[in-house]
Amino acid sequence: MDYRGFLRGDHAIAQLIRFAVVGGLSNVSYALLFMAMNGVGPLVANIAGSIVSTVIANELHRRLTFRAAGKVGWFTAQWEGGGLAAVGLVISTAALGALQVWAPGLGELTQAGAVIAIMAAVGGLRFLALRGFVF
Repeated sequence: MDYRGFLRGDHAIAQLIRFAVVGGLSNVSYALLFMAMNGVGPLVANIAGSIVSTVIANELHRRLTFRAAGKVGWFTAQWEGGGLAAVGLVISTAALGALQVWAPGLGELTQAGAVIAIMAAVGGLRFLALRGFVF
């Protein structure tokens, strides 16, 4: 099987793989910016890292993940993709808050597993929304 050809295609699985790679790269950009700006305080570093990594991810999704640069403009991708990122942040924060209320005695490993599951679910929903509505 020609994996390179498959990964460059428009099949949902190929897009999902590219989506995950772009997500990983944007997380790296967030971490690097956070560390570089930590001297001004973690709150400012977090906000700057979140904004910059979201802009990078939205543009990479527009150009690489969904190959929609010819169909969707930069501003639209940033506005709608950024809005989806904000919705995802609200959902994940609410889910983590609910986890603290409904299961306050979870061990660290179980808590980490729950966080991973929540973030994976939010990421999956963001992928579907980007694929179906934005790009």
